Amino acid sequence: MGTTVPATAQTGGSVAKPRYAYLGPEGTFTEQALRVMVSPDEAEYLPQVDVLTALGMVRGGAVDYAVVAIENTVEGGVTATLDALAEGAPLVILGEVVLPVSFELLARDGTGMGDIHRISCHSHGWAQCRRWLNESLPSAVYVPSSSNTAAAELLADTSLELTQVGYEAALAPPGTGARLGLRVLRDGVRDNPHAATRFVKVGQPTALPARTGADKTTLMVQLPEDRAGSLLEMLEQFAARGINLSRIESRPIGDRPGEYSFSIDALAHIAEERMAEALIGLKRTCRLVIFLGSYPAAVGTGQTPVEKGTTDGDFERARTWVESLRGQLP
Repeated sequence: MGTTVPATAQTGGSVAKPRYAYLGPEGTFTEQALRVMVSPDEAEYLPQVDVLTALGMVRGGAVDYAVVAIENTVEGGVTATLDALAEGAPLVILGEVVLPVSFELLARDGTGMGDIHRISCHSHGWAQCRRWLNESLPSAVYVPSSSNTAAAELLADTSLELTQVGYEAALAPPGTGARLGLRVLRDGVRDNPHAATRFVKVGQPTALPARTGADKTTLMVQLPEDRAGSLLEMLEQFAARGINLSRIESRPIGDRPGEYSFSIDALAHIAEERMAEALIGLKRTCRLVIFLGSYPAAVGTGQTPVEKGTTDGDFERARTWVESLRGQLP
């Protein structure tokens, strides 16, 4: 691979704004998350057609960062993101935000609820509104889209007949109808009033964010072998050191049917002795461990409790004691 010039390299004596790739087009929930992380005055926003492309641009040096959805309260982990992070050149998560999620049901002027037979949105949008749709539009058929906003933009293109668009309505983020001139048939559409999606900022593995006391470490771990008890042995690496897991999900290993790796969020930072010790244990005993970053947890999560016997001081004192014993060896 040739040498790439960082997107923030100096140009004409000035430093360019950092470049962020994200799932576009304009107006997606991902763009909303990006705006929470960094204002458009301080960064260049580059919408992409999908998560794979956005992360690939970071790997190739075309952008500094990507912002992608990684988890939601209805479907759990976003599998496209989890798999793309774990495959290819190393990437790390540098931060996260959690946004509440609801949708507008949009249509063209003159279209009513009784005219809707097909609805387009992203698959995760459909999953978060499935019960409402079944009650309100039980005969409506789902039409997949690369993003919720992309579905609305195509519907707003009046140069196309609805037969060419392929659907009569779209689910999209709040404010999309007003921006595109579409009719809002219903707003606040969602099954769970507390629905939220977690978005992460991803970059190349250079300097990691500093420890804050309210952090996460994300990993992908393959078990040492496919046998009874191997998952328990892997989890004991965390439990023995007082590390709580906020998420664990299995992902298939592509070339070995029936075997799985595990995507994990642990509530600790690699700078903590307990997390470092857990990583050592995993590395010693598991077939593959991919470190995907230690970073501040979303605002509002509070300081992570540390159990008695698992503080940095506890580990340091225990290590000093063992070294004193080993010093008595001939």
